[in-house]
Parts: sequence; C-alpha cells; structure tokens
Amino acid sequence: MRVAILGGTGDVGEGLALRWAFHADHQLVIGSRDAERARSAADEYETAVSNRGQDVTIEGMANEAAVIDADVVVAAVPAYHLVETIEAVRGNLSAGTVLVSPAVGMKRDEAGIHYNQPGAGSVTALAADAVPADVPVVGAFHNLAAGRLANLDADLSMDVLLVGDDDQALKTVTSFTEDVDGLRALHAGPIDNAAEVESVTPLLINLAQYNDALHDVGVRFE
Repeated sequence: MRVAILGGTGDVGEGLALRWAFHADHQLVIGSRDAERARSAADEYETAVSNRGQDVTIEGMANEAAVIDADVVVAAVPAYHLVETIEAVRGNLSAGTVLVSPAVGMKRDEAGIHYNQPGAGSVTALAADAVPADVPVVGAFHNLAAGRLANLDADLSMDVLLVGDDDQALKTVTSFTEDVDGLRALHAGPIDNAAEVESVTPLLINLAQYNDALHDVGVRFE
C-alpha cells in the first residue's frame, strides 16, 4: 500500500511514519509544503528505523507530488491548515484514494485546552466537504499521544477510533492501523459522530497537563 503523510514533518506525522516504517511494509511518502524539508525528514526517519535493524526506504516530496498514486493520504496537519492543504492537492487525488484526517480543532485558555467545534460539525466533516466526491474520508488517529507514538521503544496499547461513511474505506484504515503493534481500530460510526471522537483529544491533553504520570496518555476501551 502506498501511504502519503501530508504534514509528515510534524509530531503526529513523524510518529505515524516511524511506526508504519518499523512495523509494516508500506510504501511511505512524507509530504510537506517544502519538498526539501520533506526529504530531510524522510532521511531522518529512515535512519531511525534502520538503526533498529529495519532496512526501509521512505520518500519525501512536496504535498502535491506526494499524493499521486497514493492508496491512502493522511492529512496530518493542524485543523486550521486542513482545508487549504486538501485544496492544494485535490487535483492529484485519484478516485478511491482514502483521505484520513487526524486533525482536531482546539483552543486554549488559562484553564487548559478546549474543543473548538467548527460550523460543519467536526473537522472530519470539513475534510469530507473539501475532497472530490470520489475520495472517501475517514477520521482517525485523533487521540494518539504523538510523543509515545514516535518512541519506537514505547508500548502503545491504545485504541484508534474511526469515523467514516464508506465501509471499504473503513476496512482499509482498520487494516493499516492494526499493522502497528499495539494499536486497535474501533469503529465509532459515521462522520456525523466525529465531534464526539475529536473532543476526546482536549480531555487527554488536559489530563496530561494536570497529571505528571499521564504525560503520554491515550485511550483503551475494555
């Protein structure tokens, strides 16, 4: 499977790239608005995984080129850049490519972090409105702790909640989520339920802020 990670130089993009490179056998492409920055990050991730005995090749290129022929595109960008990022690449998205959105709208005040729900109902819904009609969208990876994800020595044991309206797209995202040891995909319903999933992220950040032992907290349902 060819997986493009837009915003792959950021914290979440780095963690996902490292985990898929280490645990799976996908063709990974790191995307960025700056092609040179993408190539530099790809080289860095290759080295990190190779140092653990895995011989991998990770490509790096500008976002517009990264999505060409991708089976899955993960838009690992902040919520406020999501729509413009999709609009920049939508002409290169193939029919049937699955776009995955981990973005969450958040705002901060002196008490902590709060969910900032967009008018569309959720950030995942914004992504669904921005893609071509033949590109299904799945919301996923909202609630993962980026630091824990990027630490290949850390045990994950976390659940990934998926929301989406296309059954085949959900099966695809379930499969490559569970390629990573310690991640379990759980279906949380259609995109109409995305706000409930996205709003868990500020809660986790606040728990980490107020409890030293929960710095890299995730979610696991039993």
